[in-house]
Order: sequence, then structure tokens, then C-alpha cells
Amino acid sequence: MALHNHLLVNGYSLIPPTDEGKTIEWMKNLVESIDMKIIQGPFASYVSKEGNRGLTAIVMIETSHIAMHVWDEEDPAFVQFDLYTCSTLPVEKVLKDLEDTFGLHNYQSMVLERSSGFKVIERENWSLVN
Repeated sequence: MALHNHLLVNGYSLIPPTDEGKTIEWMKNLVESIDMKIIQGPFASYVSKEGNRGLTAIVMIETSHIAMHVWDEEDPAFVQFDLYTCSTLPVEKVLKDLEDTFGLHNYQSMVLERSSGFKVIERENWSLVN
């Protein structure tokens, strides 16, 4: 049976993405760096509506998807990220990329294995920057 790993991250960004083109390039590089393959996208769009302002980005990968939502009206900006794959999941590499690129800090992450229900296989609380 294939793996069904789902990484979920909630946290805060000191360097929130606002540029759609740069975010698309970042997603392409992330997919390549974790040895996955793009089947469609990436797509990114900045929403300027008050109360919901921020960037949403998604990419469909051969093994599922990656999505990120950033609300930048808060300081620091609030980030939700998820990566679902029916392959192996390089959690530390993805988290390090989010930290380095967006200044992700004070975050929580969880990995669910979803092949037969929801089984938590990894859960972390991080506070790397105050």
C-alpha cells in the first residue's frame, strides 16, 4: 500500500511572501529539492481584501499537492502550509526551507499518515525565533 503522509504547519513569518512570481519560483525550487515532480502549477495569488489580506499558493505534484496560505495583516504574518504525498516526506528539509525563506518561527507541525484513517506519526512545537 502506498504511503499517505500529510505535513501540516501553522506558524508565523518574519518575511511573508507578497510577490506572486517569486512565490511560484520558490514552490518550483521546493518541489525539486524534495525530489518530487510538478504536474500542474505552481499558482499564486495575492488577495488584498481587508481582513483576509495575503498570499495563497498551490502546486499539484505527481504524488498529490502543496499549499500555503499567508495572512500578512498581522505582524508577524500568520502562515498555514500543507504538503500531502503518497511518497516519503522529508519533513526536516521542508521545515528548514520555510524557516530560511520566510523566517518561519513559533510554529507547530504535524505529520499524519492517512492510508487508513488519521494516525499522527510526528508532532512538534517549535519556537526558533521570538
